[in-house]
Amino acid sequence: MDAVPVDIRWANVEDYDAIVTIWAAAGLSTSSRGRDAREAFAEQLRWLPTCYLVAEAEGRMVGGGVGSHDRRKGWINRLAVDPRFRRRGIAARLLAACEQALRAEGIDIIAALIEESNEASVRAFEHAGYQNDVPALYYRKRFREDI
Repeated sequence: MDAVPVDIRWANVEDYDAIVTIWAAAGLSTSSRGRDAREAFAEQLRWLPTCYLVAEAEGRMVGGGVGSHDRRKGWINRLAVDPRFRRRGIAARLLAACEQALRAEGIDIIAALIEESNEASVRAFEHAGYQNDVPALYYRKRFREDI
């Protein structure tokens, strides 16, 4: 499909429901508790307001991406495009905007964790020049079951 005109803007709390809907439509797991809760989203926006982005096309939100960092490495999380709007260059635009926002924060290395089964994200990141060159095991410890 052809590229469509896309506007990228900073997210705000009012975007929460639409963003979560896009994440779910794109097959990303979400939880209304913990880090995906509306309250957590609002707090994250206060901390990094320029790194939470949404894409709008044809008069509606069609994608979103979350950038974060620990002052030494940046991460792109939850980059998703509504499946009805894929293959139009929207993911590439969102990814570039997330990178630009993180670079403006002084971040010189940006990473993403992508589940192997998420072929759309794998293609998008590889197309943008990301390399899967760090063999890693991903460990996590949850301090609450509901997150």
